[in-house]
Amino acid sequence: MRYAASEKLEIIRTVEDSSLGITRTLAQVGIPKSTFYHWYDRSLTGGVEALADRKPAPTPLWNKVPEEVRHALVEMALDLSELSPRELAVRFTEERRYFISEATAYRILKEYDLVTSPAWIVLKAADKFHQPTTAVNQLWQTDFTYLKVTGWGWYDLSTVMDDDSRYILAWRLCQTMNARDVTGTLKDALKAAGLAKKQRPKLLSDNGPCYISSELQDCLKEHGHQPHPWQALSPDDARQD
Repeated sequence: MRYAASEKLEIIRTVEDSSLGITRTLAQVGIPKSTFYHWYDRSLTGGVEALADRKPAPTPLWNKVPEEVRHALVEMALDLSELSPRELAVRFTEERRYFISEATAYRILKEYDLVTSPAWIVLKAADKFHQPTTAVNQLWQTDFTYLKVTGWGWYDLSTVMDDDSRYILAWRLCQTMNARDVTGTLKDALKAAGLAKKQRPKLLSDNGPCYISSELQDCLKEHGHQPHPWQALSPDDARQD
C-alpha cells in the first residue's frame, strides 16, 4: 500500500506521541519497523517533502557491453554476414580480446535486425552411421558433460571415447570448458592409445565454441605431419559421411 507524504508524517507523529512504544504501535498500525525508520530518517533530513514517493530510476548494469564494443560487433557482423551469432561471438572474442557470449551477440544483432531466419531443412537421424567404424582408432568422440560433485560443486567432465570399442580413452574433470581442456584430454588419449603421428583417427564433436576455436585447431596441427591430422566432424556430418 502506498501512502502520501502527509499520511507518512501523520504515522510518524502518532508513533512519537504513543505511550505503547514503537513496536506495539507499529504493529497496530501495520507498518514494518524498517519502513518506519526509513520514513523517519527522510523526514529528519528533508521534512515532509522528502516523504513523497520518488520515481524509480533505472540502475546502471555493471556488465553492460560498451557502445564502442557493440558497434564493433555490428561492423564485424556486416562484414562476415555468413557467420552465425555463435561463430561471430567466438571470432570477436579471439580477434578483439573482448569476451562476448553467444546470447549477448544474438541480442545485439537482433536489435539491429541482423539475425536472419535460417532456411530450415528437416533431417531424419539415421539409426547408425552410413560408414560405421570397423576397427578401433578410426573415429573418436569427444564432448563435455556438466555434473555436480557432492561436497565440491559443479564441474565439466571432458572425455574422449573410441567409437568402435566404446572405450573411454581419457577423461579430465575441469572447472572450465575451453580449448586448453580439450587439448589436454586429447593428448592423454593419444598417450593412452600409443598412436604414431601419422595415425590419427577422425574426431567427432559438436560445434561448441571450444571445439571450433582457432586455439584448438592450432594445437591439432602441431600433432601431425599433415596440415589437418584430425578431421573434426559434427554428429550430422558423421551420419552422412
